[in-house]
Amino acid sequence: MQTTADLERMLHSIDGRGYGGYKQLRGRYDLGPFDLAIDRVQTDPYAPPSLMRIIVDRADAGFDAALMDDAAGQTAVGDFLTRRFAAAARAPQRSQGKDARAPRISIGRPGQEVLERTSILISADTIEARFSAELPAAGRRALGRQAATLLTQTIPDLARHALMAESLSPADSTALADHVALLRDQVDLCSQLPDRGLVAFVGDGAILPRRSGDSDAPLEQGAVPFASPASLEVGFELRSGRTVRGMGVPVGITVIAGGGYHGKSTLLRAIERGVYPHIAGDGREWVITRPDAAAIRAEDGRSVADVDIAPFISDLPSGADTVHFSTSNASGSTSQAANLAEAVEAGTTALIIDEDTSATNFMIRDERMRRLIPADREPITPFVDRIRPLYEQRGVSTVLVAGGSGAFFDVADHVIAMDAYVPHDVTDKAKRIAAEAGDPGGETDAGAGAVDFAVRRRVPADGTLRPADKRKPAKAAGRGEIRFGREDIDLAAVSQIADAAQTQAIAHALDRLAERFDGGLSLVDGVAELDRLVDAEGLDALSPHAGNPGTYARPRTIDICAAVNRYRLLRIAKVLEEG
Repeated sequence: MQTTADLERMLHSIDGRGYGGYKQLRGRYDLGPFDLAIDRVQTDPYAPPSLMRIIVDRADAGFDAALMDDAAGQTAVGDFLTRRFAAAARAPQRSQGKDARAPRISIGRPGQEVLERTSILISADTIEARFSAELPAAGRRALGRQAATLLTQTIPDLARHALMAESLSPADSTALADHVALLRDQVDLCSQLPDRGLVAFVGDGAILPRRSGDSDAPLEQGAVPFASPASLEVGFELRSGRTVRGMGVPVGITVIAGGGYHGKSTLLRAIERGVYPHIAGDGREWVITRPDAAAIRAEDGRSVADVDIAPFISDLPSGADTVHFSTSNASGSTSQAANLAEAVEAGTTALIIDEDTSATNFMIRDERMRRLIPADREPITPFVDRIRPLYEQRGVSTVLVAGGSGAFFDVADHVIAMDAYVPHDVTDKAKRIAAEAGDPGGETDAGAGAVDFAVRRRVPADGTLRPADKRKPAKAAGRGEIRFGREDIDLAAVSQIADAAQTQAIAHALDRLAERFDGGLSLVDGVAELDRLVDAEGLDALSPHAGNPGTYARPRTIDICAAVNRYRLLRIAKVLEEG
């Protein structure tokens, strides 16, 4: 292994030469307490930054082994060190000063969620930080001496700050221990939800409103702390000895109502994002939702490949087969029906729906419209008529915001009214109102009675995920888009993807799935196999690059399925029917 002196000599010899001279840096260097691995060197100053790793022995790092003796602990420690490294890398007045042209170092920018990431890898013997760094240049000339400062001073300083326990202040050490304990408790509470008959839990004192529409940080001024209605209050004893109390959202059908701007969508959004743990101070630390919960909405224009939407839409005037429904340009109602069917196929046990982002004709059909349009002329059976059998047959609960219609009161198990961000259990009142209003017209459309929610497992055709342009691996373009071959996969409506690093992991998951789908493996089974591989080998298993995958965060299997479903060249070979 080469030394710091070797690295400096090499960089000084490169100084002023063509940028390609940096290619010889690839390798591993002994920098004293750390090793520096330069895994991929950028090809020119305008190419993606170089990928590097700092590796330190766990014994030398000095962190308490008890903090990392389980998966939750390793995720929490990795998240804490990633945030520490990222903050230090952004801090001004490091060794290269405030020069705006100084090379940029990035380990990703974690948000409010705590996710399993590739940025910090904790093994039995080592801790390593994976990051990208721009190698300095003037035009297309290498600035080797500046690079020597970057690689032998700046980056080791970052490593000492982020990867060594001795660099933590007493307050930092306490914060790390608290970070681990919090995540372990959040995981513990989440694991208890099914046995308690709950879809989600919202802790008392939670701060649900966000600072602004483009910020995920908590509102600091004027936020009303959440307080559970007494009738829905539950408590949890957690592994740390901590007790938390708050509102349990039961399985079945829960309607959230309330006036405009009173907090109903804010509550729903918090439940939607509760599929991930959140950092202390976020306000939603104790909003915990089943990890397989799926937020669905209308999504005009998306492609659909062989999805059974017949429980909701049938007998189309065009004659289109809605049991094997395919289109390159779905309407609001057909897209929402497809999104729902795909989520059930992927294994969700809870749907999260906001009427504001739904197709009205998919959700409800009032009495006047039913009287105007005869049942045999209306192909849509609205969700209000299907929500109960979906739960009774498949065990799929629904949490629904309804601000403009009381049609769901008849089928709801619980109705929560938000009043100035304070929740009230108004189930009895809503049921009385529904009874006084009489039959709203449900179960009168053609086919609205008997329904069979059999799950169909679709089998992608051999080669369907092998794009025409095989030279380029799939690549994320921000949080909401993947470039796959010559196609763009639009994930903007898949709202529970929280981080662009998850999208990058999904992109490379598509490449791995392309190797598996041979016309015999179902979409859901292929994604489940890949998830088990990640369990066994870590997120690195998704990468086409050995040793350093770049910046990934672990996505949910349901969101990987959503990406495949939105690939416009997806072809289905056959369908496996299940009861």
